[in-house]
Amino acid sequence: MHNQDVFLEQTLLEEGRITAEQLEEARRYGIEHQVDLVDALISTDTISGRDIALAKASICEAPFVDIEDYEACFANTRFVPRSVAERYCLYPLFKIDGVITLAMDDPLNLEAMDQARQFAKSEVDAVLCDREKLRPLISRAYRLSQTSHQEEGETEAEIAAKELSDMSQPVVAAVNQLLADSVDVNASDIHINPDQNELRIRYRVDGVLREQQGPPLSMHPGIVQRLKVMAQLDLTQTRRPQDGKFRFHHDTRPIDVRMSTVPTVCGENVVLRLLSNSQVILDFHELGVPAQLVSDLEELIERPYGMILVTGPTGCGKTTTLYTVLNKLNVPSRNIMTIEDPVEIRLPYLRQIQVHTEIGLSFASALRAIVRQDPDVILVGEIRDNETATIGLQAALTGHLVLSTLHTNDAPGAIARMRDYNLPAFVINSAVLGIVAQRLVRRLCQNCAVPDVVDDMMLHRFGLDAQDKKSFMRNVGCPRCGQTGYRGRVGLYELLKFTAPIQTLVEQGGSTKKIRERAIREGMRQMWHDGLEKARLGQTSLQEVAKMAAVMAVTESTGEVRRSA
Repeated sequence: MHNQDVFLEQTLLEEGRITAEQLEEARRYGIEHQVDLVDALISTDTISGRDIALAKASICEAPFVDIEDYEACFANTRFVPRSVAERYCLYPLFKIDGVITLAMDDPLNLEAMDQARQFAKSEVDAVLCDREKLRPLISRAYRLSQTSHQEEGETEAEIAAKELSDMSQPVVAAVNQLLADSVDVNASDIHINPDQNELRIRYRVDGVLREQQGPPLSMHPGIVQRLKVMAQLDLTQTRRPQDGKFRFHHDTRPIDVRMSTVPTVCGENVVLRLLSNSQVILDFHELGVPAQLVSDLEELIERPYGMILVTGPTGCGKTTTLYTVLNKLNVPSRNIMTIEDPVEIRLPYLRQIQVHTEIGLSFASALRAIVRQDPDVILVGEIRDNETATIGLQAALTGHLVLSTLHTNDAPGAIARMRDYNLPAFVINSAVLGIVAQRLVRRLCQNCAVPDVVDDMMLHRFGLDAQDKKSFMRNVGCPRCGQTGYRGRVGLYELLKFTAPIQTLVEQGGSTKKIRERAIREGMRQMWHDGLEKARLGQTSLQEVAKMAAVMAVTESTGEVRRSA
């Protein structure tokens, strides 16, 4: 046993971080699996890697650094070969004034320090880091570096042979790492944007694009070709847009990807949309639906027939809301059928149909077919045209509960959209039960949020009193939230119920503004009101609510949110 392990055992025992029994169990595990004490303690869940690193830092008298507090520069892989980094578990964090600071698992390893010094041709210093976080950083950085460093002692023939192996090719490894990293940070999209001198990689997380470190510009053509192979696109065509799709697995979880390429002056621009087939179905309260709206919505979905619409822009969570409804309705005694493009979530009992326009299977044609399949509940992924809207409303009038979506900014606006499809007012009134409108705002990171002091302009904008100045929280940023101050998103909702006064206005051809004003008098709580309440509860910031309503203005006369000029 190394002296450092002896000191580590003594330190952990003296500080009460582990017991003698736990230490003995870790020793047995280490012998059985041929791993060192640190890996044995972590593998047996005896103690966290961070606590071990802190204990080792006190023994080594070396500063402890949390890697998550730093944006590691992947270009630093040029200082130390991958074989050395992996063998000694070290990574060159940064270089200042000619001295390279190494993130290390064992700063007392003089051999490792000498190796790094020789390859970097520079003086080195060491800080101690959590092994569990250091290893993934090393793997990710070297996968995304420009080329594989020539390992010590390797011949040119050995290097060439290695590069012939599919999984060791830098391009393949870089693509795999980009996909894996995007899933790890819950990204919905990957943007691969070539500029004149740089390849920019951005992930859309919680609705906002974040720039990431990625491969150099020289790898761009290879990355695009690799993705085209995966999506079965034309490799020879680089001057026109192409669309495709593929699937990969991350931690045994299947992820479907929709790929789009367009030619730009700097090369092909690629956007990948990530769709997980194993999304967890949340309940209404977990989605952030207000209690009263939950009660009203549950009452509507218990009706035997009629149409319920969910409206909002692309990516606002409409499908998630609809599947929460389906999850409540999904019992063996009901026949539920869906038409979607694409099918994003799978549930038992549901008969789910994927739209294939290239073979004539559109929303309208599929809907026309499934009404003959004896359905009780029908989900139409999106109403895009007059034919789909007409068949859907007819199904709602003939004994089916129909759920669907529209792209409108608020609930009252959906009525105007249905009129655009030339649907008669009496059919709309007879078929539609209610319209839910929603948007998503980012949740405040509870690890770093601090009280906010709202300025007078914001108070006036939302009609707040001076006493509301300190009723809200704001984002700061920390390693857990990627320095954004936000983690995850929460929905803002409003529900328009087709009460008798609303139906009268629809019959009379009333404007969206008049319908909205009447709905407010009838008790409809608008999305921005829901946002204010969530901001008061510390779930989001007032700035996020204001951003959501950026194209709207709060009028003092009615308290209505309307489009600004």
